[in-house]
Amino acid sequence: MTMDALRYYEDLAIGENAESSEREVTREEMLEFARRYDPQYFHADPEAARGSVFGELVASGIHTAALWRQLDATISRGIAWICGVAWEDVRWPHAVRAGDRLRARYECLSKRPSRSHADRGVVEMLYTLHNQRGELVFSCRSINLCARRPPPSTAAGG
Repeated sequence: MTMDALRYYEDLAIGENAESSEREVTREEMLEFARRYDPQYFHADPEAARGSVFGELVASGIHTAALWRQLDATISRGIAWICGVAWEDVRWPHAVRAGDRLRARYECLSKRPSRSHADRGVVEMLYTLHNQRGELVFSCRSINLCARRPPPSTAAGG
């Protein structure tokens, strides 16, 4: 992506939103992630998970957040992000199960110029992830730093 194709702080509009394409979650990837990073029995052991409050294997919340990130990258990769600095109000209201088809969405909630760095702005986004039934499976408000549009270069000598 060229620098001209980037969307800078000035290009973002409060209220703008975008939604990703759909991605199916497989039992195998849920097990692989859980066994490596979050081996609680209801994530990593299909037999034991039947006796959990979920009644079956469910994706780890951290895995769900990673799936959101993967999908969000497809809709926000053209934004000149510097980094995220905070997640607030993080929620997992419904579990992700094998076979669920997920879509990520963002909405720009607010923005302001940085008080300490003129080359960036602070952007608050609402990030959500929904399954095929429209149930919310992950959400957070994220505070992000976004590059401001660089000033036009001046021609040498005048």
